[in-house]
Amino acid sequence: MAEYYTLNELKDHRPWLERKTVVFMSDFGYVDGAVSAMHGVADEVDRSLKLEDLTHEIPQFNIWEASYRLIQAMTYWAPGTIFVCVVDPGVGSDRKSVAALTRTGHIVVTPDNGTLTHIEREVGILELREISEAVNRLKNSQRSYTFHGRDVYAYTGARLAAGIIDFEGVGPKLEKKPVMLHVEEARVDGNSFYGAIDILDTRYGSLWTNIPDTLFQKEGIRHGDVFYVTILHNGMTVYGYDMKYCKSFNEVGKMEPLIYINSLLNVGIALNQGSFSTEYRIGTGEGWMIKLEKK
Repeated sequence: MAEYYTLNELKDHRPWLERKTVVFMSDFGYVDGAVSAMHGVADEVDRSLKLEDLTHEIPQFNIWEASYRLIQAMTYWAPGTIFVCVVDPGVGSDRKSVAALTRTGHIVVTPDNGTLTHIEREVGILELREISEAVNRLKNSQRSYTFHGRDVYAYTGARLAAGIIDFEGVGPKLEKKPVMLHVEEARVDGNSFYGAIDILDTRYGSLWTNIPDTLFQKEGIRHGDVFYVTILHNGMTVYGYDMKYCKSFNEVGKMEPLIYINSLLNVGIALNQGSFSTEYRIGTGEGWMIKLEKK
């Protein structure tokens, strides 16, 4: 369980100076030198920094998935870790480049395009600052408008982690919340549970919802209970079937669907030894909703 801090506690202590760790995430993939270039910029800022990667396999331009993967991993890292998130279909436009100081003591350097949605919702952001490129930009990169991940975000994140700048040194404070994507709230109404399909368990094709197991517990749901599961996309039904709530996958037959609790303690939907998302062409993010009606 992550601990929470006040703004003054974090500014007085500045835990990122002790960590000196930068974690990168992007939709770049590994087929070219883009990821290595960001590492190189950070390494040149301070060769004592610890440089790590969350993932660089976010689907191209998928801001929703970037937002989710950040919150999925961030709180397992110690306070003071700097995250550099580069999923930026609006690069070169008037979208803002920002750094967010979270209640858990992490800093996220990212475009303000929705990538901070899940962090703001689940842990909260104490302060948001716009990156001043007059100070926090790689030397001699001003003629490049399409690689802010290298020229602005990696550079700023490394300068924060190295203690060259403090959080105020990022740039002016923004008196607003970050850009937020729409998230369907998890709720219960009678004998039905509603929520969003947040993300896929990519390797296995299971659906991860935002319905917490505590909601099941509160309503007295037990393993073995059966639900009629409806999945909707932009209000249109794309799937409907009975499913059993299971403790393990082998409680149903091969290629049979089931409801389970995933590693983040939220409700998941899976096919035993199959990919639910592929089999039924189910997506995730804005517009995807799920209803589980107890029978």
